[in-house]
Amino acid sequence: MDVIDTVFEVIDMRSFSNLWYWIALAVLWSSTSHWVLGVPHDMIQRARREGGQAQQDVEDLVRINAGRLLHLMDHGGLILVGLGCFWLSGLAVLAFYYQVEFAAAVFLLLAPMTLVVWASMRVCRRIMADENTGEALHRRLIVHRRWTQSIGMVAIFVTAMYGTWWNVNLSILN
Repeated sequence: MDVIDTVFEVIDMRSFSNLWYWIALAVLWSSTSHWVLGVPHDMIQRARREGGQAQQDVEDLVRINAGRLLHLMDHGGLILVGLGCFWLSGLAVLAFYYQVEFAAAVFLLLAPMTLVVWASMRVCRRIMADENTGEALHRRLIVHRRWTQSIGMVAIFVTAMYGTWWNVNLSILN
């Protein structure tokens, strides 16, 4: 038995029947919807209630994170988009043409995240252009959080349906 066989024996590459995959899916979407543009939701709520220093902290975090993301996209966005499309299309071909379960699992994790990244970039551009502060900034962050949660709910539903279909069609003898 060589090293590759040992690794695949220890690490189960079947994703949709593995509890760890579903835990990772839940953690991914929970974290993504909690940290909107790098700002925790509880911090946004506290800033809405208290204002003052909490509000200044939220505005500073949003300004820093939005600036960082926009700088990244403005200076390397074309390369990042190209690489992302390359990897996602490769995963899609492996997953849905060649029926590789692990590729399907990774694709169903990453593909919806591209929508979240796209929405985040749009929100960052609006924030930096409009100089949002106060209640307008809170509203923008909360609307973005709701969109992120909606994308997450659809992604979890689609992943659950595809995973169920995969497990039902998987024969015990294969």
